[in-house]
This record gives sequence, structure tokens and C-alpha cells, in this order.
Amino acid sequence: MSWFGREQKESQGDPKQSANKSTGNLGENIAVSFLTKRGYNILERNFRCKGGEVDIVARDPKDKYLVFVEVKTRRDLSYGVPQLAVNPFKQRQISKAALTWLSKKHLHDSNARFDVIAILLDNDGRHSIEHIVSAFELAY
Repeated sequence: MSWFGREQKESQGDPKQSANKSTGNLGENIAVSFLTKRGYNILERNFRCKGGEVDIVARDPKDKYLVFVEVKTRRDLSYGVPQLAVNPFKQRQISKAALTWLSKKHLHDSNARFDVIAILLDNDGRHSIEHIVSAFELAY
């Protein structure tokens, strides 16, 4: 059965979903710290709209681009590397949310790009991080 037909489980009733949310939140915090240390200005986190969600909206200090960042975090590689989860469907959702964000902020003419930050968490609290600049184009 495709996931379109399934009802979403309450996060409090599903320990796996709760653990995934916790991993995701940790990854986003790591990504914000990573970007901030590199001079990025964080404009917004977890922007949600009808069409999708953007994890982080930031301004690149070098070229002043608006950067819509998707953060993918994994504790192991059983599902593959984290960045592979940013598939064409997810890219469309992020693109729709980015367009909505730009519209709400009246920033239609801004230079913007889509980055992916992939984080692999270690059991001892360490992590590896890969920042993929311009990971994909607008997919609408």
C-alpha cells in the first residue's frame, strides 16, 4: 500500500516515530550550529505551509543568496546515506514551501538556492556532516 493512503500515527504513540523526530531535531540543531559557525544568518527554522516544509532558511554570507536547507540525519546507513532521502517528491515539497516563504516575505526577486545537509550520528555522540551546496534546482 502506498504511503498516500495511510493515516499518520500519533508521534506519542509510536516510539520509532518519536525517536526519528528526536534524531531529526538533533540533526537540525547540528546543522544550525554548522551554518552559524560559517557565517550564515539563520532567518527561519521549520517553515511549514500547505505544500511542504523547509527545515532552515538562511542567508549565505559570501554571495548573499537565500538558502533553503533540507537537513537529513541518520543514526546508521541501513536506509542508505541521508542525502538520498531528498528524492524528487521531497524536492517538490521543499520547492513549494520555498516559493510560499518567498511570497510571504515579498522576496520574489531574490537569488536563492537549495542545499542539503546530511548528518550521520555516531553512537558516542560524534557526527559527520556533509553540506551539499546547490543540491537541486527548483522542482515545482
